[in-house]
Amino acid sequence: MILTDERWKELLHVRATNPGAVRQAYATRKRRPQLLSDNGTVFLVAADHEDLPDRRTLLERLLVALENPAVDGVLGTPDIVEELLLLGALHDKVVFGSMNRDDRFTGYDARTLIDCGLDGGKMLLRPVDTAPASQACADAVTELAAYGLVAMIELREDPASLARAVTIASGLGTTSAHTWLQLPPTSSAAVLGATTLPVVLDGLPSDGMLSHEVVRGLVMGHTRLGGNTRDAVEAAAKVLEAAK
Repeated sequence: MILTDERWKELLHVRATNPGAVRQAYATRKRRPQLLSDNGTVFLVAADHEDLPDRRTLLERLLVALENPAVDGVLGTPDIVEELLLLGALHDKVVFGSMNRDDRFTGYDARTLIDCGLDGGKMLLRPVDTAPASQACADAVTELAAYGLVAMIELREDPASLARAVTIASGLGTTSAHTWLQLPPTSSAAVLGATTLPVVLDGLPSDGMLSHEVVRGLVMGHTRLGGNTRDAVEAAAKVLEAAK
């Protein structure tokens, strides 16, 4: 699915002349019936950070990544998810919407994720620093779980604080039935042993932690898609497959 000049111009035209096309794209997306692949894993590409490259370049990288059948879906902010929807790239893919950055909930909210038919919401949590953020995440976990949507909680604590942060995140909300954790690739066996919740690692680890029993998958950020995106995705998919 190449982003030709014609497709790029059409995307820009739709953005300027037909805002209703976004709602239609959400409504007509073919949803995948299950979160995990047949191998019991999930491989997501992510574009939810502030340091994004040229937009056309970013979309081209994401389109190439999503073409690989080993890539189960995407995690992104509303603008990027909507552009991929308009490009027809998210049928039969798992889609997580980014809910907050730097503790402030300024992206998707739980009600919108539900109404738009997405598969879950991703939230960044810094539990050691800000109690209000923990409450906002707890509320989102509760609301998402009420509708069977996954709450993906990302933690970026330093190694000494990460196990404690994992236990805090695991207990947020009125139920943990639909909670997943997104942890750094440097997470140790001790950190991963602090929870029974499913975990995805935010990048390829160097120490074999993909084979840990709570690890279910991998998130590849846009910065790792630079250069030869097709080869980078293929290599990561092979590592994940070998680990499981």
